[in-house]
Amino acid sequence: MSQKISPSPTPTTLQTLVSNEREFSWKVASNLFVSFKYAWAGISYSFQTQRNFRIHISVCAMAIALSVFLHLQAVEIAVIGITSGLVLALELLNTAIESLVDLTVKQTYHDLAKIAKDCAAGAVLVSALVAVLVASILLLPPLVRLIISAL
Repeated sequence: MSQKISPSPTPTTLQTLVSNEREFSWKVASNLFVSFKYAWAGISYSFQTQRNFRIHISVCAMAIALSVFLHLQAVEIAVIGITSGLVLALELLNTAIESLVDLTVKQTYHDLAKIAKDCAAGAVLVSALVAVLVASILLLPPLVRLIISAL
């Protein structure tokens, strides 16, 4: 089986995505605002570089918008939001794990690196499937009623 190694971001690309202010990123953030700024930088990096993260955000927004349009109860909208948020959080963790593994093994192949990346991707897949199941259970009945009433 042929293994494809995804190219690492080029130094110039990475430099624009990761601010020079993070020279001492190993230090604890000086205040709460800086902590939020770093967290937002991680979300922004994932949005800019990870196609699947953008897809998950789009599907999450559509599911929540559809649930509001269909006048679902607040608790049902919250359940869809929580499951969607879990998918996004796991996608961020997946990106972090992939970056850390890439940093560790560089451009070489290692079976344990593959396992780490595959398991992280598997966690995202499981959460996405659960989110689709939950959204389907909550959204399909009122959507079908709306379609039938329109006919």
